[in-house]
Amino acid sequence: MLRNGLEPWHLLIVAIVVILLFGSKKLPDTARALGKSLRILKSETKAMKDETGDDKNAPGARVVRPGEAPAAANDRGPAAH
Repeated sequence: MLRNGLEPWHLLIVAIVVILLFGSKKLPDTARALGKSLRILKSETKAMKDETGDDKNAPGARVVRPGEAPAAANDRGPAAH
């Protein structure tokens, strides 16, 4: 029954139906909005990966400036004393 799946002429019919439903004037705007949404989604997922995988910038992490010696492992700073 569905041995060949989608053939090229099926895709042509789908494209014609989409153009008829949405109109040729709205298609570029719709494609632009979809592209913007995908870019936002991509940047947010990248930010989430960076946030979960990077503990250097976690709250309470000590920033070591150039020329400054890193703290000892058992030194928790002045608040811990």
